[in-house]
Amino acid sequence: MPFLGQDWRSPGWRWIKTADGWKRSEPFSPALQDGNSQLSDISHSVILTDDDEEIYSTEDCEFATKKRKKDHFRNNTNSQCFYHEKWIYVHKESTRERHGYCTLGEAFNRLDFSSAIQDIRRFNYVVKLLQLIAKSQLTSLSGAAQKNYFNILDKIVRKVLEDQYNPRLIKDLLQDLSSSLCILIRGVGKSVLVGNINIWICRLETILVWQQQLKNLQMNKQVNNGLTLSDLPLHMLNNILYRFSDGWDIITLGQVTPTLYMLSEDRQLWKKLCQYHFAEKQFCRHLILSEKGHIDWKLMYFALQKYYPIKEQYGDTLHFCRHCSILFWKDTGHPCTASDPNTCLMPVSPQHFIDLFKF
Repeated sequence: MPFLGQDWRSPGWRWIKTADGWKRSEPFSPALQDGNSQLSDISHSVILTDDDEEIYSTEDCEFATKKRKKDHFRNNTNSQCFYHEKWIYVHKESTRERHGYCTLGEAFNRLDFSSAIQDIRRFNYVVKLLQLIAKSQLTSLSGAAQKNYFNILDKIVRKVLEDQYNPRLIKDLLQDLSSSLCILIRGVGKSVLVGNINIWICRLETILVWQQQLKNLQMNKQVNNGLTLSDLPLHMLNNILYRFSDGWDIITLGQVTPTLYMLSEDRQLWKKLCQYHFAEKQFCRHLILSEKGHIDWKLMYFALQKYYPIKEQYGDTLHFCRHCSILFWKDTGHPCTASDPNTCLMPVSPQHFIDLFKF
């Protein structure tokens, strides 16, 4: 099997020989280096007023110079810029080649979720993953992963505001995230949150702003230049409704026209939906009858949804190779050494993604 990790013999930091010995060179951007050269001239001088009163000492100037360098570097690292790989090796124990194990935060940083949200096939998958992390795994992320989490979330909100794609899904995510943060900030505090508590209060305020923006979101009215949804035959409209796997999508579409509302109230439609998501044993435990004595499948669906998880459908998901122990996006591939790689692949749901990194 090929060596997949970073070679322990790889070059480390860059060192520069000076009169006082070897010193580590920290890389910065060219613009920052130009600013540093100007700041270095100031740092070795003493600024005087008209009364020859010293304002800043040399040590104060040097401290200000270092702080400016640090702030400039932080401002240039707000976006996800850790890795750009499409796969990651999932290892749960130390070996001679690898020290330590792979964590949820490391996987979240290395897999390029920023690009994944631009793909409509992966958008719902990433949002669901962020929602599960918000409910229970937010405190298990490292500081860099938590920062990356909110950067990706910011891009998701911007995409929804621009494209108006599935705002209900993002509202649920923000609601779960704000609830979790309120509990952590009030009940536990900074002992489980990486960083200053004021940072998390600011992030919570940002979430409230996002929620208000989504609440005020107005759908753009499209100009009808030809055939519309209402012009389709009844059997085609019925086929469209039967392809939905979410009951809320059926209700939302039924609010468009009276015809669609009539089709969305079909008992057979809700029965098929219940049979797709739940087992017959679950039906018997939560039977709901109508006034006429028939089973109310629509109420059954929402009642069962509170007690049992529904099946999830995604256009594209992460895959796990059992032979190589690599997690990757299927269309990008990975350096597999199996004779028949397709027999080793296993689709990974958002919940399974989190379970991979539980030890």
